[in-house]
Amino acid sequence: MGYKVAVVGATGAVGREMLQTLAEREFPADEVVALASARSVGREVSYGEDRTLKVQSLDDYDFTGTDIALSSAGAKISAAFAPKAAAAGCIVIDNTSQFRMDPDVPLIVPEVNPEAAAGYTQRNIIANPNCSTIQMLVALKPLHDAFGIKRVVVATYQSVSGAGKDGMDELFNQTRAVYVNDPMEPKEFTKQIAFNVIPHIDVFMDDGSTKEEWKMVVETKKILDPKIKVSATCVRVPVFIGHAEAVNVEFEREVSEKEAREILRDAPGVSVVDHRANEGYVTPEEAAGEDAVYVSRIRDDATVDNGLSMWVVSDNLRKGAALNTVQIAELLDREYLRKSIAAE
Repeated sequence: MGYKVAVVGATGAVGREMLQTLAEREFPADEVVALASARSVGREVSYGEDRTLKVQSLDDYDFTGTDIALSSAGAKISAAFAPKAAAAGCIVIDNTSQFRMDPDVPLIVPEVNPEAAAGYTQRNIIANPNCSTIQMLVALKPLHDAFGIKRVVVATYQSVSGAGKDGMDELFNQTRAVYVNDPMEPKEFTKQIAFNVIPHIDVFMDDGSTKEEWKMVVETKKILDPKIKVSATCVRVPVFIGHAEAVNVEFEREVSEKEAREILRDAPGVSVVDHRANEGYVTPEEAAGEDAVYVSRIRDDATVDNGLSMWVVSDNLRKGAALNTVQIAELLDREYLRKSIAAE
């Protein structure tokens, strides 16, 4: 039995990655529909290596009979269409920030809290976490289970693809402008991104943190453990694809880097590449196009009791967005939808 699947925001960077991931992982879909705004209607997008789909209008689409929608079209768009799609019987897996902190909407990383997906029945909506939160929690979950996390201090190095195609275009155009001495005016970012780093992602909050930093705090508490304290500094860097994070963790129980390394090597979704030598670690450039969350530079932190530091890298368009969304759909198929159909 196959599903009818809609991909909302199919012409965007994440939407295209969702279509590619669905095809690569052979998700059991009998029909896949590409949806976007009216201005994109009729455009063709790739689905797998040899198939294309014609984009249809989200505004005109009837979700009746559609089983699952994977959405990455912006929070305002999700706020408008997702409840209607859910009311029509479609399960919406939303990659925007719109529903993440809704208490009736599960916020899921399949390697971390798959059991929470059972709550999808309350609203017929599941939220996909922020990209920087996802990769950090895939690495931290097995360590939390073993040693209990008290506090996390994280600094992120986030690529421009997190701001979409326009962010990537701005980095490319500004880099070219530097070499040919053309004037440049920041549009997507608050300051020049080429040959620069910007400690400002999303809007500022009243306490001085940015909303991106706030997301990492509250999402970690909702997904992993409300008792964990998190301090985040989120930085945009001139990299096209791939987020990196310097993560410092304080645990409740005694921990060693050797134990942590062994636990992470057996953890789902994690690949440990940790050699104290040149090239013995993973960078965003190497993680681009890969599914894993890479952990390197694992080492004891002698400044606190039971402390560790590590370097965590992942492709933000894949595990940070499209792959995690498709994995949620696979979880629904495996644990809920298939069993429900068999029981009928």
